Order: sequence, then structure tokens, then C-alpha cells
Amino acid sequence: MKHTLLAAATRNGHVERSHWGSVAISDAQGTLLAWSGDPDVYAFSRSTTKPFQAIPFVRDRGPSHFGFSPSEVALLCGSHSGEDSHVDSVGAMLSKIGVSERDLCCGMHLPIQYGEDNLPPVGSYFDQRHNNCSGKHTGFLGYCRMHGHDHSDYVAAGHPLQQDIVQQIERLSGVRKSDLWFGTDGCSAPNIGMPISRLAMMWARLAAGASGDGARADAVLSEIFAAMTSHPEMVSGRGRCDLAIAQATYGNCVAKVGADGTYAMGIRSLGVGIAIKIADGDLSALYATAVAVLREIGLINDGNASSLARWDNPRLHSARGIEVGQLKTMVCLNRSSA
Repeated sequence: MKHTLLAAATRNGHVERSHWGSVAISDAQGTLLAWSGDPDVYAFSRSTTKPFQAIPFVRDRGPSHFGFSPSEVALLCGSHSGEDSHVDSVGAMLSKIGVSERDLCCGMHLPIQYGEDNLPPVGSYFDQRHNNCSGKHTGFLGYCRMHGHDHSDYVAAGHPLQQDIVQQIERLSGVRKSDLWFGTDGCSAPNIGMPISRLAMMWARLAAGASGDGARADAVLSEIFAAMTSHPEMVSGRGRCDLAIAQATYGNCVAKVGADGTYAMGIRSLGVGIAIKIADGDLSALYATAVAVLREIGLINDGNASSLARWDNPRLHSARGIEVGQLKTMVCLNRSSA
């Protein structure tokens, strides 16, 4: 790995922690346009591949078959916060498919909307619908029901659905199956690793609605991107960086966080994709770097930066609200001369 220093946090002027990583910006043909650190570093894609994991279901007209709305299609591709709108939509989709929450294989966790500064009400009840990946898993179940596949272990690597997904990722990334990393995600579904430059290319293709040689049109990618840009609140949730980026760019950019320091963005107007890996997995450094990269390429400026202030070189405060330091980015992109 040849990561570079992307962000550092100071306390009373002293550097307290440093965050190393890499950035890659590619177009839909796979041309590397700009980078920082090592654009060929391998990283597990984690949730940044959710839009591509939805391809088999959308390609086979699953949304129209079950009567899913565009907002529900967006939820298939998101890491939702477990808000009522998210949980209710997952429940509605499960009902349309003819399965139940017990058929999900994603497991359960505290909804993303909660944290140490926002505890859930006493007596709250959570189930697998609250898992941030439950939308994706609902799409998996829909695919199985459409094709008559056993859905008792649809997350098994050898399941026809997962094999279909691997073929789509192999096609869109241009990376042979033998050269991909394979692992298990936090939601128990298979996950894939690849060079971040190829992950960026996949997101460029998603944003451009095009894939393959000559960037030929891909109606499935266009449908997925349209759903995500029309309903970014279903891709993440209130107070999330992904949603703020979508709103600040008026739907021109779709952003998607992945666990352990992976981030991806697709920008339609520029026809590019961006992939970021923070080596230590720190989310604050990841979000700050994402905003810094968007500023570097001119997508964020003084006119739309205010909604991203929470993640843009944020000030650090004590529990009493006293400012004690700052997280500062130092992204410097190398540009291709081609």
C-alpha cells in the first residue's frame, strides 16, 4: 500500500491522530483521471456495491413485478438509518413479495439514527427490518421468489443470486473473478474487494447510465441511478453525509458510504466516479475527505458548502461544547496528463 496522509486531527494545535488513505477518480471507460495515494490499492467495497447488487432484481423487472415504487428501489441500494419511513417501506416490500421479516438473513443492530448522543426511547423494539442492509436483502428475497430459488440461505456464495451478482460486478469493474477479493459483509452477504480505481469506474458507469466497451447505454443502471437521485433520503437518512451531498449537488451526485472507511460517489454531469479508502476506517476522516475531493473538482463551492459544514474540516468540541481542536483534510489530487 502507498497510502498518503489525507486528514489529521489537532488538539490545542498539536496533531493527535492522522488518517492515511487513497482516492481514485475514473471515467466510465476506466481512464484514471485523478488520484491521491495509491489508486490501485485493493479494498473491500462493503456497502458501496449495493446499487450493483440490486442489478439482477432490477434487470429482471422485479420492481414492476412486485409493484415497487422508485423510493423502494432506492431503498434496495441504501444503508438506511432505521427511521420509520425506512422500516415501514421494508415491511411493505416484504409483504408484496410474500415473505416476512424472519426470512431476512441480515441480522439485527441498533438503527444508525441512534448513537451515544441520541439514545432510543425506553422500551423501543427493533428487528431485522431496522438493519441498514434490510432493503438490499429484501431485493435479494424478491429475486429468489421471482425465479423460484430457495431463499433459506440466499446469502451463500454459491447461491444463483450471488453468482449473478458476481458476474455483474465482474462485467462492470473489468476485473476478472479470479482477481477479485471475496469476503463476508457485516450483514452476512458476500462482499467483494477490488482496486479502488475500478470501484470508481463502476460508479462512473452508474452515474453515466452506461457500461461496457464504448460506454454503451445501460437502462438498468439508469433506472437505479434515477431512483437514488430522486429519493436520496431512502439511500441514507436524516443528518447523514450521503444525503447532504445529494442535496447540495441537487441530485447530480450520488454518494454511498461503506463500512471500514470506504466511500464511493458518482457524478452525472462530469461522467466520473470517485472511490475513497481511509486505511484506519475512521468515518469522520472519510466524510471530510469526500467533501474535500468534491471541492477539489469544483462540485462544492461557497454557494453550496453550508449544508456540508458538519463534515467540512469540522471543529472538535468537548462534551460541554468547548472547541478543542479541528479535523483538517490535506487532499492533493494528482491529475492525469492524458
